[in-house]
Amino acid sequence: MEDYAISDDDCYDDDCGSFDGFEEPESDDQCPNEVASSSKVITKDSLLAAQRDDLKRVMDLLSVKEHHARTLLIHYRWDADEVFAVFVEKGKECLFKEAGVTVGEHNDISSVHSSSGDVMCIICMEDIPVNETTTMDCGHCFCNECWTEHFIVKINEGQSRRIRCMAHKCNTICDEGKIRNLVFKRNPDLAEKFDRFLLESYIEDNKKVQWCPSVPHCGNAILVENDKYCEVECDCGMQFCFSCSSEAHSPCSCLMWELWMSKCQSESETVNWITVHTKACPKCHKAVEKNGGCNLVHCVCGQPFCWLCGAATGSSHTWTSIDGHSCGRYTEDEKKNLELAKKYLWRYIHYHNRYKAHSDSLKAEVQLKEKIKMKISKLETRESAHRDLSWVENGLHTLFRSRRVLSYSYPFAYYMFGHELFQDEMTDEERQIKQNLFEDQQQQFEANVEKLSMLLEEPFEVYAEDEVTETRMKILALSKVVDNLCRKLYECIENDLLGTLRHATHIIAPYKSTGAEKASKLA
Repeated sequence: MEDYAISDDDCYDDDCGSFDGFEEPESDDQCPNEVASSSKVITKDSLLAAQRDDLKRVMDLLSVKEHHARTLLIHYRWDADEVFAVFVEKGKECLFKEAGVTVGEHNDISSVHSSSGDVMCIICMEDIPVNETTTMDCGHCFCNECWTEHFIVKINEGQSRRIRCMAHKCNTICDEGKIRNLVFKRNPDLAEKFDRFLLESYIEDNKKVQWCPSVPHCGNAILVENDKYCEVECDCGMQFCFSCSSEAHSPCSCLMWELWMSKCQSESETVNWITVHTKACPKCHKAVEKNGGCNLVHCVCGQPFCWLCGAATGSSHTWTSIDGHSCGRYTEDEKKNLELAKKYLWRYIHYHNRYKAHSDSLKAEVQLKEKIKMKISKLETRESAHRDLSWVENGLHTLFRSRRVLSYSYPFAYYMFGHELFQDEMTDEERQIKQNLFEDQQQQFEANVEKLSMLLEEPFEVYAEDEVTETRMKILALSKVVDNLCRKLYECIENDLLGTLRHATHIIAPYKSTGAEKASKLA
């Protein structure tokens, strides 16, 4: 078995503990103090049940019917606590008025009765039998045909969750039961669509609920009771940021990730082409494309330079030499010009290549799951098999979690250091100090992640018993080291970098050793 050791430098924090001799940690658990997940998976079958608790709370406290409670909750984005707060602060009358709720029986205030007992609908100006009219909670009465046309238009426009009365300047939200009955008589499918809109309003209008962004869509939604700046895992396996519904992207903030994705989509192909087909002018730093066979090229700014090495030259060029230039040796000025050109042209490529390298490694390492299962199976069949083999799966989980964080740490660094997003937040000296601090921790974290990856790839299932025990101790120890380094990187980002910003607020998901919290099913 290949020699393997963790140096003292691999763990620079006292919390990491000492692993001299690979002493076994007190517990295999990575995060015993972390709070259990409070997020819930809402399926199509449990969507109605998810609404009932909030509806019942409002109905009981305010003594209102279900459709009034739903109207109040939709207006206040299904936040029952907000409904109660407005009720206490402003009173019931103001609460109902703001939400368009009218409670109690009202006399017919909009219709004109003819001598025959019919009612004149002031919308269509026709005399209509009383039994063919409908009066809403506000007291406005119109014929069923006019009401139905009004409701169909609103449903087709996608405004069916809060359909207002047709009367001029009336703010009352129409009774959903009356809407359903009238629309059903003419178009049952549209009535079903109306019911679906009402049901899904719990997700569409609720700030505590998000649809799972899986493609193809799994049909689930996630309810989060506490912090919206968190990363959750749906029952389908999709991990995403609850705040912006993008893939889980910490330690990038939502804005950073949005900018990075947009930049990758718009620039990756262009940058790749530029990398292959152009050189940066050492004077003006613009990308120059060679259109002939001669390796002496001229930029539009007038600067001649060597295509082979990119350094500035004189104006004449022969088969044996380029005036004022030797292609294997740079002057100090040429080196500075080249470095400046690279800084502007290749900065994005530097961070993108490292981001992509770790993303590709993560995709490749996912195949380790099946290999690990086979290794565990082989270890279990041995006479002296370890009863507890969770150390293998825990090590693999730590690797996946850390590799993901490492990948996203490069887009974070791209925007944090040297981007206009934070140009007014730090002086050049402060930026350099903070960048050095961050990169030192990032590199140490990266080195140990690679060690853990190599260790899990070893064929330890065929090792002798004492070697298996030694490998177990190494994986346990290294997993804890990696977890502590990952936590330390988060603390650096939250406290030393984002926490010191004066003009902007960037919030990232809190660190969890377990990664995105897995939502449990709602009964």
